[in-house]
Amino acid sequence: MDTEAYADCLDVVGDPRGAGRDSSREANRESGREGNRDASRDSTPGHRVIDLTRAGKGNYVRRRSLLVEAAWFLVEAGIINNKLNPFSGLRVALLRLFGARIGQHCRLVHPLRVKSPWNLEVGDGCWFGVDVWIYNQANIRIGSNVCISQGSFLTAGSHDLDSNMDLHVAPIVIEDGVWITSKCVIQKGITIGRSAVVTPLSVVHHSLEAEGIYGGNPCRFIRKRFDPPGPTAITNPSGPL
Repeated sequence: MDTEAYADCLDVVGDPRGAGRDSSREANRESGREGNRDASRDSTPGHRVIDLTRAGKGNYVRRRSLLVEAAWFLVEAGIINNKLNPFSGLRVALLRLFGARIGQHCRLVHPLRVKSPWNLEVGDGCWFGVDVWIYNQANIRIGSNVCISQGSFLTAGSHDLDSNMDLHVAPIVIEDGVWITSKCVIQKGITIGRSAVVTPLSVVHHSLEAEGIYGGNPCRFIRKRFDPPGPTAITNPSGPL
């Protein structure tokens, strides 16, 4: 077969040696495109993942030994958070034994959880509902005549969202006369002003002024609690929630 005839045949059926090389090059190009797409996905902010094994304690400071913390864990599970224990006085006595500062005439007749009693200060005449959870990696100070209703969660700690999930803690202050209604979340570093009310299922992430009624997620001002406002208005409430 002459050269021109052979070239014509290649045009029709193709060169098997060239086809193999072309197929290999195409596969490499496709693999490269897939790799670039994977790299793009990894570098996109929406797909970044924080390695939790590198998370640190941040500004958290342990104030008791591991032995004391272990002892409190057993007491909390066996007595403080035990539904079979209806005795408020026993709960108060054990919390005080482990460092909590609790005033007179407080009602803790229902099971509750307290992470660190040595970081807890409670005034006089306070009520705590069923399944209240006080997660106090930092100090939580609760004034007098405060009511914290069923299932509410107070946490003095959170994690760094942007970098390495380090723990960050800040104190919580709840002033006299506050009512935190059922299933609210109170976050770190805030102050709830005197006689304020937080309505059910609210999430509080900033400080609240005195004598206001607040609700929602995020928590917002609804109205004043008393009319007219002021220290003498406590006997003239503006109505139910």
